[in-house]
Amino acid sequence: MATRIADRLRSARSKLVGRQTEIALFRAAVVAEELPFLLLYVFGPGGVGKTTLMNAYVAVCAETDTPVIWLDARNIEATPDSFLNALRLTLQLAPTDNPIDVLSALPERRVLLVDTYEAVEALDGWLRDQFLPTLPENILVVLSGRRPPSAGWHMDIGWQTLMLTVSLRNLSPDDSRTYLQQRSIPEGQHQAVLDFTHGHPLALSLTAELFAQNGSISVEPEAAPNLVHILLERLVEQAPDAVHRAALETCALVHLTTEGLLAELLELPDGHALFSWLRGLSFIESEPHGIFPHDIVREALIADLRWRNPTRYADLHRRARAYYGRRLQETQGLEQQRVLFDYIFLHRDNPVVRSSFQWQGTAGAWTDTAQPADHPEILALIEQHEGAKSAQLAAHWLAHPAQKTLVFRGASLSGGAPALAGFVMLIALHALRPEERVHDPALELALGYLDKNAPLRPGESAVYFRFWMGSDTYHDVSPIQSLIIVNVIRHDLTSPGLAYTFFPCSNPDFWLPAFSYAEKRRLPEVDFDVDGKRYGVFGHDWRSLPPLAWLTTLAEKELASGAPTEVSPVREAPLLVMSEEDFGAAVRDALRCYTDPPALSSNPLLRSRLVVEGVGAGESIQTKIAALRTMLKETIDALETLPRQARCYRTLYHTYLRPAPTQEQAAFLLDLPFSTYRRHLTEGIALVTHRLWQREIGGMQA
Repeated sequence: MATRIADRLRSARSKLVGRQTEIALFRAAVVAEELPFLLLYVFGPGGVGKTTLMNAYVAVCAETDTPVIWLDARNIEATPDSFLNALRLTLQLAPTDNPIDVLSALPERRVLLVDTYEAVEALDGWLRDQFLPTLPENILVVLSGRRPPSAGWHMDIGWQTLMLTVSLRNLSPDDSRTYLQQRSIPEGQHQAVLDFTHGHPLALSLTAELFAQNGSISVEPEAAPNLVHILLERLVEQAPDAVHRAALETCALVHLTTEGLLAELLELPDGHALFSWLRGLSFIESEPHGIFPHDIVREALIADLRWRNPTRYADLHRRARAYYGRRLQETQGLEQQRVLFDYIFLHRDNPVVRSSFQWQGTAGAWTDTAQPADHPEILALIEQHEGAKSAQLAAHWLAHPAQKTLVFRGASLSGGAPALAGFVMLIALHALRPEERVHDPALELALGYLDKNAPLRPGESAVYFRFWMGSDTYHDVSPIQSLIIVNVIRHDLTSPGLAYTFFPCSNPDFWLPAFSYAEKRRLPEVDFDVDGKRYGVFGHDWRSLPPLAWLTTLAEKELASGAPTEVSPVREAPLLVMSEEDFGAAVRDALRCYTDPPALSSNPLLRSRLVVEGVGAGESIQTKIAALRTMLKETIDALETLPRQARCYRTLYHTYLRPAPTQEQAAFLLDLPFSTYRRHLTEGIALVTHRLWQREIGGMQA
C-alpha cells in the first residue's frame, strides 16, 4: 500500500525539535469546540524559527482537516487593497469576489496565517480596527513577525481578551541537543556548540550545515556575539569547492536566484546542480520567481565577501549588471518591471538608496494605462493632496494627446473593480504647441529652461512627470512610490531619442540625496508654485549622461560605497551635446582625417553619445579614435550593398577610406566628370551623416 500523506506528515513532525508548547497550544485551539482566542500573535528576532513554527501550524491544520490560508507579507504591499487582493488570490476567487463575504459564508473553521508580519506593519491599525472585526468568529488568525504587538493591541480591552501573545526565544539546551543528534553532530561536540550558539535556531542550523560539508566543527565561545557571521564565514570557507562558494555569494548578492542567472553569473553551461544544492540549504527560502537566503544570512555573506574579496564582489556585481541589462532589453511589461526591481536591488547597501526605496510590498499592485473611467479618481486624489488648482491643471492635461498616465491598481475593498493605489502622469514637452506653454507654470518654466540651456534637436524628446503620487502616501517613501520610480526609470531607459526629463517633488530637500545619487540635477530655476504650494524640480540631460553610461555610473557609485573610505567614482567629462549642424561638421572633419588617427584626437565626435556609448565610459582616447574610425568605415561599407547608393560608396571609398592623392584623381579613378563626382560625394557624406545622427539621438530600445 502506498504511503499516505498523513503518514509523511507525522514523520516530518516527529523530526521537528522544540516548540512543543507552542504547537500544543495551537492544536488545542484548533480542535476546541469554541476558539479560546481569535488572534495568536507570535513574535521573535530574525532566525529564531518563526517560519518553521508556522509550517508546523500548517501541519497541525492538515492533520486536523482544518483549512489554512497562508499569506507571506513579503509579497504584499502595505495597503488594504493589496492585502485583500492577496487574500483573494490565495482563496482563488474571481476579481469581483469580496474575500470577507466568502469567508463569512463558510461554515467550517479556518486558520488565517500571516507570516513576516513586520513587512506590513503599516496596516496594523487597519487590521486591528477594520479588517479583523469583519471576520467570522470561526477563523483563527495567526500573525508572525519580528516585533511585539504595538500599543494599540494592548490598549484595546476587547483585543486583550481575544488575543494570545507568544514570544519565541532560543531553543532550550535539551531541545538543542536533540536537534544536534538529529543532524548527526558528534555528542562530544554538543556542549561546545551550545556554548557558542546558545540555542539560536539559525545558528544551530548553520553549525549543522558546516558539519555536513566539513565533517568537523571548531567553535569558540568568545566569538558568540557574532555567531551567525562567524558561522557563515566558515560555511563559505568549507563549501564543497570554489564553485559552490561562488554560488552562495551570488545568491546573497542578487534579489532572487534562478538556474539561468546562476549559470550566467558563474559562467557555467548548466546551473541545475548548484541551484539544487542551494535550494537544499536550511537558510534558503523559495518564492515563485526564485530562491533567496534568510535576511541575516544575506547580510552576513555580502559583508564578508566585500571585506574579504572586494575584487570578487565587484566582478559578481558587474556580471549581475550585465545579466539584468540584457534582460531589460529582452523583456516587456510586468517581467521587465521585475527585472528592473532586481537591478535596483544591487544598490540596496547604499544608505541613500535604502532610505528612499522599499523592496517589498509591490506584489499586490500592477501597472496599467489609465482609462477615462479612472480620471475622476485621479483628479480627486490630486485635489486631496495638492489642491483644486492642481486638479484643474491635471484635468486639462488628461484631455490632451501629449499626456500618458500610468496607474497602479490593487484590489477593491468592496470587491468591485480594482482600485487605484497610485499613478504617474507623463507629458511630452516636445509635442506641445507654443501657445500651450503658458497653461501650466511648471511646464512653462521647464520649456523655457530647455530653450535656454538644453534646446532639443530634431528627433529628440523631453518628458515632464507632472503628477505622481501614492493614493494614501502621496510623495512619501512607500511601495507605490518605489513602483512609480521603477516605471520612471524603465521609461528613461527604453525611450528612443529621449533628451531631457523633469521630475517635481513636494519635498525636494528630502529627495535631494537620492536624486543626486541618481545623477538628477536640482533645478531651482524650474521650481514652481500652485495654490501657494512650492514644488522643487529635478532634471536630467540624457544626451550628456545617456542610459548605458548612467547605469555604469550608478554601478561605480555602488562599488565605491563599500570601500573603507567613501570615494566618488572617476567620471570623464560630460558628453558633448551638439546641434545637427555641428554634428554634421564634425562628421565631415572626421572623414577628412580618417587616415590620420592623431588628427582625430580633437574631433568633437569623441565626446559624443555615438562614440562614448559604443566603447563604454572611461576608455582611452586611442580606443575612442579606433571606435570612431570603425563606425565611419562600417557606415560607408553599408552603402555598397544598396544599388542606388553604391556609387556613393565608391566615391567615399576613393576619397576617404583609400584616398587618391587629390579629388580630381579620385574622379579620374571613378571615370566620372568632376562635377558628377562632387555630387556623388556630397550625397554620400549626407547619407553617412544622417545614419550616424540617427544613432546619436537614438536611445536604449525596449
